[in-house]
Parts: sequence; C-alpha cells; structure tokens
Amino acid sequence: MAGHRLDEIDRKILAELQADGRMTNVELARRVGISAPPCLRRVRTLEESGFIRGFHADVNPRELGFEVAVFAMVRLHSQAETDLSAFEARCKAWPLVRECHMLNGEIDFILKCVSPDLSSFQSFLTGELTAADNVASVKTSLVIRCAKDDPGVPFDVLEDRLNRLA
Repeated sequence: MAGHRLDEIDRKILAELQADGRMTNVELARRVGISAPPCLRRVRTLEESGFIRGFHADVNPRELGFEVAVFAMVRLHSQAETDLSAFEARCKAWPLVRECHMLNGEIDFILKCVSPDLSSFQSFLTGELTAADNVASVKTSLVIRCAKDDPGVPFDVLEDRLNRLA
C-alpha cells in the first residue's frame, strides 16, 4: 500500500496542506509537531516524489460567469491504445473540459465540462466533441447543483486502514 511509504508526520503534512495549502511553513510545522526547517524539507521531498502535485486556488466558477456544468459520457468507435491516447490529447486541448476520466464498461470516457452558458456548451458539443475523430456517441447530463466537492483523499480513512494493518 502506497501509504506505507510515508511516515505519520508526512501523512499529517499532506492532510494539513490538503485542507489549507496557503498556511505558512511555520504554521504547518506547528500543526504537525516538528520544527520549520525539517518540515520544509519534508514538503519539498513530498513534492519531488509526486505526492504533492501542486497548489491551486479553489476558484468559484459561477462567480466568474461559468453558469453551466455538464458531465459528458463519451463512447468511442475504437478502444485501441493509440485511439484512446489521441482522444485524451484532444480533451487536454479543449478549455471547457476540466476533467477527463477513462472508464471501463459501456462508456469510454466521462468529461466534466464548464461553460458560461448553454449556448456555448451546445456549440462545443456539436462543433467539437461529437465531431471529433473516433467519437461514436455522447450523452450529456446537466449539473443542477453540487452537494459535495471535496478534493484529494480522505486521510482519516487512510489512517484507519494503516492502523488496522499495523
């Protein structure tokens, strides 16, 4: 299990930064119970090792005029690796596509899209997504509201699991 590669302090650092990535290193060190210099070294090591992928502001799309969120379920004609990779590359280039996940089952990909309005999304859907090479079908679901949007992982579940395995 990947969590075994980290000690308890590393996991505390990750949990604290996940909850508040803006805190100072001094505050982070205080919260996890170590001094600031080793805390900073640990954070840098966690970044270099890929445990921390970056730091981002949690921007409110609606406040910026992105009123529409849509999940698009995409089926492709071919699931050959080159075709899957080509579709993923295409998704990375589309600004309205904020997330792209490959699935198994009837749907090949689910895309989370944001748009200023329905008309803009419709233009993207018909002009780009459904017109893209290898796309067999697209089904969309408009988001009415979001009840939960927690980033990252549940560290309490990880700690419980590690304690059971110890």
